[in-house]
Amino acid sequence: MTNKKHRYKPVLPEVQAVVEAHGRSPEAVLEVVRDLQALPQGLTSEVLADAARALGVPGHRTYGVATFYSLISLQPREHVLHVCDSPACWLKHASGDPLAGFKDVLPPGWTVERSSCLGMCDHAPAALADDVQVPLVSPQAVEDITHAQPQNLSAAYRRPRDGETRAILADIDLIDPDDLQSARQAGVYDGLRRALSLSPEQVRAEVEAAGLQGRGGAGFPTARKWGFVAQAEGDPKYVICNADESEPLVFKDRVLMDTNPHLLLEGLAVAAYACGAREGWIYIRGEYEQQAQRLERAIAQAEAAHVLGEQIFGSDFSFKVHVHRGAGAYICGEETALIESLEGKRGEPRLRPPYPPQYGFRGKPTAVNNVETLAAAAVILRRGADWWRGLSNYKTPGTKLYMLLGHVRNPGLFEAPFGLTLRQLIDDFGGGMQPGSEFKFALCGGAAGSIVDESLLDVPLDYGSARQGISLGAGAFLVADQSVSVVAFLRELLRFFSAESCGKCTPCRVGTRRAFDILQRMAAGDAQPDDPDTLCALAENLEAASFCGLGQSVAIPMFSAMTHFMQEFASRAGKERIEACDERQNRH
Repeated sequence: MTNKKHRYKPVLPEVQAVVEAHGRSPEAVLEVVRDLQALPQGLTSEVLADAARALGVPGHRTYGVATFYSLISLQPREHVLHVCDSPACWLKHASGDPLAGFKDVLPPGWTVERSSCLGMCDHAPAALADDVQVPLVSPQAVEDITHAQPQNLSAAYRRPRDGETRAILADIDLIDPDDLQSARQAGVYDGLRRALSLSPEQVRAEVEAAGLQGRGGAGFPTARKWGFVAQAEGDPKYVICNADESEPLVFKDRVLMDTNPHLLLEGLAVAAYACGAREGWIYIRGEYEQQAQRLERAIAQAEAAHVLGEQIFGSDFSFKVHVHRGAGAYICGEETALIESLEGKRGEPRLRPPYPPQYGFRGKPTAVNNVETLAAAAVILRRGADWWRGLSNYKTPGTKLYMLLGHVRNPGLFEAPFGLTLRQLIDDFGGGMQPGSEFKFALCGGAAGSIVDESLLDVPLDYGSARQGISLGAGAFLVADQSVSVVAFLRELLRFFSAESCGKCTPCRVGTRRAFDILQRMAAGDAQPDDPDTLCALAENLEAASFCGLGQSVAIPMFSAMTHFMQEFASRAGKERIEACDERQNRH
């Protein structure tokens, strides 16, 4: 026993001011820490301790958050240039080193760091200068980097390319993304008005009749998820838009938010009405500051016009939308990690079940939907399920946003029905291979997708095509020609996964790093005879024992690359076959 009294110094006034600006909410830990790193002294132990005291959370919470996210640093930094080293940007760097040259030319006060992906794969090589997105970056243009101004990176997609079927992107060439009136003239919010004339059950029935599946990559039926939330016990209920678009090759949600932010807000409100929610969040990746500001302007305009906020369109339905910025963490694209981050914690995934529709944000029923999913839902409510199904004769109804990158003549984004083949994507929409290039392989679906050779060029793409060996995922495809080593390319994917593993489970934390080290050695010409079989064994462990989908999905590009290009991997190790991969194929 002791009668010793603890005396604390008052919280630093600059810390208190930031905490007060965020309502002293413990859920605002991430936002508070992001703001505090701009202080002259940076995130010192005193600043972090004071922030915890002012927020009423344990000291480890602020420190844990500050050390988890890549856009946050404990070291004071005046200016930061984040240079992307995603696979798309890696292909564009002749030296193979994204940082080469930048450190030598940046003026005093600037720090240069790698970034796993910046969501600008269509403008590779890309960088982020403080919060400004910089396309086609190079050390020779250092003046443009340090004085970069925001620009609309998605303006090129306003006009459709030949062969497109536009539904979600319809009329974006007529819409000013910062003007509510132009969006409403194009029909935005008409779907919400119609939804409010129906019951929530009827809204869900319309979306179900349309056959809308989630566009985040998994393809889960949207109306079924909304029904789970609506029927779950517990109030209030919440809806969350997952705009944490951190998957390499994927930038479709950025394009939607850049060109038609009100369509996303309309879709989120439709989802809220269908689920019985009155409050929602857009969790947007920290690298999308320009898009976050555009959404905040759109929300303010919509609330002023009473198409969001209180008693929308004069009905009894009210809906409040918040924008929450992440801070650089691929894992926060996983819905439970996103919810943890939204609650002011490290973005580490939860054990499932329970799933978010039963136990989500604040422990309440929560629907988490992708940007493209919500935009499609808004269009369906405006035009009807029959119209949506009539856009295509393929078994999966409606349209999809596709992203095509790499060694094709005409890379970029377009909208088309399901059922296209990789060959059609390349030839009909990408203009074919670049001059002098021959197709060697493609990464399909995103970083966690499948690496395929020419044998799968003619498989129709949908959410079930992964069973045939080619993934649709989020709709992203990177095409590589004969100049690219599959071993080196897989190494870059494992560099990404190793950097972005949250570290919560050993199979992912250790397995991704171990696989990267092996591939690094193989690509450098220093392979050991058992390296290919070790890679297969690591992929087996990642798939079977990882805590969440990040580690589990790493096995997809690993196995597919070693299956289709077994000879390239085996020859590097001086072998004829990869025994472990042979054994796995026999089992499956």
